[in-house]
Amino acid sequence: MKKNLSPVLILAISFMLGGAYVGYKFHGTPSAGENVTSKPSSGGLFEQQLPDASGVSQPLSRWRGKPLIVNFWATWCAPCVEEMPELSAFQTELHAKDIQLIGIGVDSAENIRNFSSKYRISYPLYIAGANGVELSRQLGNLNGGLPFTVLFDKNGTVVRTYLGRLHLEQLRSDLAAL
Repeated sequence: MKKNLSPVLILAISFMLGGAYVGYKFHGTPSAGENVTSKPSSGGLFEQQLPDASGVSQPLSRWRGKPLIVNFWATWCAPCVEEMPELSAFQTELHAKDIQLIGIGVDSAENIRNFSSKYRISYPLYIAGANGVELSRQLGNLNGGLPFTVLFDKNGTVVRTYLGRLHLEQLRSDLAAL
């Protein structure tokens, strides 16, 4: 019985490794901070209307015409929560340069409201719920991972995307190139 199972096992492992290689080759997993898209458009972001942390529906079109940083996050995502104080301080720096940072929560309205009331975040937080995953995918987040950040130029074109915890020096460099 072992002699008959061995070739089948080898064949199964070969197919598994081949499938993994093809998947990686075509959908590779980007590392943190790696540019994961070359999409020239906003992926429909500016057509969205999302509730803010207080539950008031807001058009995202209000952010057109200036460079924009969009951070997709969730309260249950440890790296997301860890980077938020840095992003909050960074927004203060960006305000003088007429650059805006917003957060889009891939979480429940209740969780985001509770988080927002507990922590002082200096940039607008919006609630997208599970739909935020699809919106981030349209912007190049093929794996649906969080945190996921998108840098737009003033024309609403995606300049760069970042998967994983942000490295602010890289983001500053990318902003300087705009």
